[in-house]
Amino acid sequence: MLQSTGSPSAHEVVKLGGSLLGIPNWPVHVTELVRDRAARRPVLIVVGGGAIVDGLRAIDRAAPRDAAMIHDLAIELMGTTARLVAAALAVPLVVECPRVSAAVLDVPRWLAFGNRAHRLPADWSVTSDSIAADVAAATCGDLLLAKRVPPPGASGDDLLEALACSGWVDGSFAKAAAPLTGIAWTAPVLVPIPCVGGPAVDRGDAFGR
Repeated sequence: MLQSTGSPSAHEVVKLGGSLLGIPNWPVHVTELVRDRAARRPVLIVVGGGAIVDGLRAIDRAAPRDAAMIHDLAIELMGTTARLVAAALAVPLVVECPRVSAAVLDVPRWLAFGNRAHRLPADWSVTSDSIAADVAAATCGDLLLAKRVPPPGASGDDLLEALACSGWVDGSFAKAAAPLTGIAWTAPVLVPIPCVGGPAVDRGDAFGR
């Protein structure tokens, strides 16, 4: 657990890192994860943008454009990965807390309703990490961060800030997650990441984290 200050909520928001979608046979691993979590209580899945948003980030890095416009495009691409995962898992794509054991959230439509998007900065400091935290806070749910690797060793009162500084979550996560009573993590598939001059680490990128 990253944070636990009360009894478990009635449902859990599962933030599915987009980088997991690049792993061979990812539907099998994701299905196992969702089946395990949904056996305990309903789950609402927020899918990161993965490689397609990484591509948008690269384009923006090469020739920076208006931050708000790029942010909106990244959100739209999260809608694409949401549809992909919902189809692969054979679960509904929803815009609110599900009345079933598992569903995938249509993030663009959810954020558009009631101007929810304005609660978070419209720039690269916000990824699917903070969006999932905001969804959990708005729906009174707990949060599970499903990523490729465990969080780096950190502890103390400023744990969430430390995780943001390490790059494991985005820079806006600590503020977005502050209202939550339960935050946990899982790394359903540990995949070595080749690197030079140091230990393997997956820092994620943009909405794919």
